[in-house]
Amino acid sequence: MNDSTVDDSTMDDSTVDAGENQTPVRFDTKIAVLLRDDLAGWQRLNVTAFLVSGIGTAHPEVMGEAYEDADGTRYLSEFRQPVLVFEGGKELLTAARSKALARELDVSVFTMDMFSTGHDAANRAAVRAVGGDDLDLVGIAVYGAKNAVDKAFKGAAMHH
Repeated sequence: MNDSTVDDSTMDDSTVDAGENQTPVRFDTKIAVLLRDDLAGWQRLNVTAFLVSGIGTAHPEVMGEAYEDADGTRYLSEFRQPVLVFEGGKELLTAARSKALARELDVSVFTMDMFSTGHDAANRAAVRAVGGDDLDLVGIAVYGAKNAVDKAFKGAAMHH
């Protein structure tokens, strides 16, 4: 497998800093985003932010502890594990959505129509107006067992 495709053997490693000793941590779950490869840069960033926000609210266990700097200033908590971002064509997104749902993974979606809405209720209405197989997907995020996520995203390349 080349360096740009899904390879679960190295991508989910994180380290825990225990002073000078850094111990690798392997997660049995994966957070992954698949973006359509024809999006503008600002769209990719916007879509990624929207998609992963649903995972943190649906699965509070993926959230780490709050941060604090040496001055005692507190910061929001973040995901406790990496978020992997992939890209692919429209057909790959449609197939990945179907595979993820068949594997009972949690999925968030962002459609092309959502770029022309102005708020959350309008976004939900835009998705509700179209059958799942006909959604004009520009991004999906999935959370679940690492192997199931890898199978759903088979053929996707790491975002560059």
